[in-house]
Amino acid sequence: MRDFFINALEKIIAVVIVLGALAVLIGGVGTMFSQGGFLRGLGILIGGSIYLMLIGGMAYLGLGIYHNTRRTAEAVEKLAQR
Repeated sequence: MRDFFINALEKIIAVVIVLGALAVLIGGVGTMFSQGGFLRGLGILIGGSIYLMLIGGMAYLGLGIYHNTRRTAEAVEKLAQR
């Protein structure tokens, strides 16, 4: 059951990252061609992309730590059985 929730969390994170990327793209391009100006839209694209990379990276880093800890525990159990 635990694996189900971890796999579901990975899928949810992927969907949130994709939706965030679409929002940044639409917001940046929309600002470029409205009265906001080209540079402001470019700033939204750059800043939003950096933000998504940081947040997505931290989320996947947390999941990676979980997976590494699980594999280490399994390896220790195999060594203990010898």
